[in-house]
Amino acid sequence: MLEDGNNHEYLVPDVAAASSSDVVEPCRSEIIDNDGSRLGGTQIVAISGALAGFLSGVAVCPLDVAKTRLQAQGMQSQNENKYYRGMFGTLRTIYRDEGPRGMYKGLVPIVLGYFPTWMIYFSVYEFCKDLYPALFPGYDFISHSCSAISAGAVSTICTNPIWVVKTRLMLQTHVSTNPTHYKGTRDAFRKIWNQEGIKSFYAGLIPSLLGLFHVAIHFPVYEKLKITFKCYGDSDLRSGRSLHLGRLILASCCSKMVASLITYPHEILRTRMQLKSNLPSTVQKRLFPLIKNTYQREGFRAFYSGFATNLFRTVPASAITLVSFEYVRDHITSLNDSILSPPPLPRKSSPN
Repeated sequence: MLEDGNNHEYLVPDVAAASSSDVVEPCRSEIIDNDGSRLGGTQIVAISGALAGFLSGVAVCPLDVAKTRLQAQGMQSQNENKYYRGMFGTLRTIYRDEGPRGMYKGLVPIVLGYFPTWMIYFSVYEFCKDLYPALFPGYDFISHSCSAISAGAVSTICTNPIWVVKTRLMLQTHVSTNPTHYKGTRDAFRKIWNQEGIKSFYAGLIPSLLGLFHVAIHFPVYEKLKITFKCYGDSDLRSGRSLHLGRLILASCCSKMVASLITYPHEILRTRMQLKSNLPSTVQKRLFPLIKNTYQREGFRAFYSGFATNLFRTVPASAITLVSFEYVRDHITSLNDSILSPPPLPRKSSPN
């Protein structure tokens, strides 16, 4: 998906899940008129999705660092003996060289990025859900897909600078050929702005937008697997009590694997466009020259560098996201319906 500002596909219960009424059922608060003192259903879903994405991002940050290092090392070093090898080998190397802090490089941009990403996403998505059905009456699948892609595009464009900084911080290591050292998130923003200009904040944007096709692939596969795995029982789907969480997680992970297998190369290209290397800017910053250069230097396998790490990260991320999303949403809804509800009127005492 935006699978994380990138590749944000693992942050919320998927665009498909967010757009599916079977997963994100209407909150109880939507049944009651919103008088301005309580959260609406859309706000509850947005807050729950943002918090779920934040928790998932923090939990899998070490894997994200390892994946990013594997994706970028072909451009960072001319040495044929690759420094990072495999997911677990990369994690061991990072821990040995940089300690626990190295496992969480880029965490601050993750925290700063996920909240606005999903707030923007859900706001645009809700707007598009009203817009596209009027343009494509009777075609719910097309309407939902267009809504998801539109929301993803807007949120990606708005938050791309944050993910550029995240990528730079994750790749900052002693084996990097980048002479620029970033002391932190603010320092990275300042140096990129002063040394490279605003265009660098939107490096990798085109591959990120191409990555939105992940949604178009993931959505129908996910919906098909929900039926195949019988993720819901025979009781009322809207109640949420018949949800088979384990089967839903399995459907989500399998559909992510299929979509990632097809769309993963865009992540490689995006990461390499965002990092700072010794390649000429006409090669690194332009999509087709970069594809040609990567293929000539490293072969087809380079486009799937870090793929196993990405899949390994997807499974726990999906589980964490779904469980935390359901937990947070239910608790916010309960608070919304109880604490924010007006107190009951006092009973009038009957005259003696």
